[in-house]
Amino acid sequence: MPYADLLGEHESIRAVRDLIARIAASPARTVLLYGETGTGKGLVARMLHRLSPRAAKPFVDVNCAAIPASLMESELFGHERGAFTGAASAKPGLVEAADGGTLFLDEIREMDLQLQAKLLTMLDTQRFRRLGAVKQTAADVRFVTSTNRILLSEVKAGRFRDDLYWRLQVVPVNIPPLRARGDDVLLLAEAFLRHHGARCGRLIRGLEPHVAEVFRRYSWPGNVRELENLIERIAILETEDQVLVKHLPDRILREVEGRALPEAMEGEGAADLRFHEATDRFQKALIEKALREAGGRHGRAAARLGLSRHALRHQMQKLGMAVPG
Repeated sequence: MPYADLLGEHESIRAVRDLIARIAASPARTVLLYGETGTGKGLVARMLHRLSPRAAKPFVDVNCAAIPASLMESELFGHERGAFTGAASAKPGLVEAADGGTLFLDEIREMDLQLQAKLLTMLDTQRFRRLGAVKQTAADVRFVTSTNRILLSEVKAGRFRDDLYWRLQVVPVNIPPLRARGDDVLLLAEAFLRHHGARCGRLIRGLEPHVAEVFRRYSWPGNVRELENLIERIAILETEDQVLVKHLPDRILREVEGRALPEAMEGEGAADLRFHEATDRFQKALIEKALREAGGRHGRAAARLGLSRHALRHQMQKLGMAVPG
């Protein structure tokens, strides 16, 4: 996400921002970030660094899932010349590169168990040994780690060292999923529209009211990353100056159509009416999109929607749509 701050006004995200500020100013050497994929763990790690006394020093990040286990130790701790076949010269590792600053280990659960033991030694002593080296090297590094798993469950399953878990768990930060952040989804959508609209040389005015309601009710399994990807795609591909229901993927419309009425709207006749009108629009937009993609062939459109041809025709009649004889 191209933002310096963790955007949002929901109380859960305000609490995270407050916690980040306190941790950043503290002498804590390990911070563990919990959160589903796409919640912004990398953004939080960068905020921790930017707000800390280490801000003038390097911020180094590495995705533990992206580097083969056989190369990870050399990447982290470096190696001496001749340490292994192909090591023609000495090379410092990421720990040395982050000296004085912050090293962000994303998806720490994916780290090999043997390397976890060496990382634990580094955390306890602030010293490490390059591959092939005799002497140890000192480094002053804050380690920020992240996971989208329940790490204690991984410990119990034998996939993560318990001693490393307790070492990392000193200062945990839980980043809430987007579905738990209320109207923050609209605030974020507007910010992404401004950013990606500007990148595409367009001014996008905002969300159609029915789109705003869809965004509030959708579960966002991919969290903030899913929202931003959707907005970027709309900014690139669509031509209207507003985000419309027809721009939204079928999977989003299908899920929202099946959701119960929000509690805040229950018992309010006008709100009920607006909801049913919106639902009819969602269904109509879904059918129109399926018909376009099927070249106007009702049988194919029905198959795309998981309906029989008869059920599709019945639904179109119910929605006041033209049905050929």
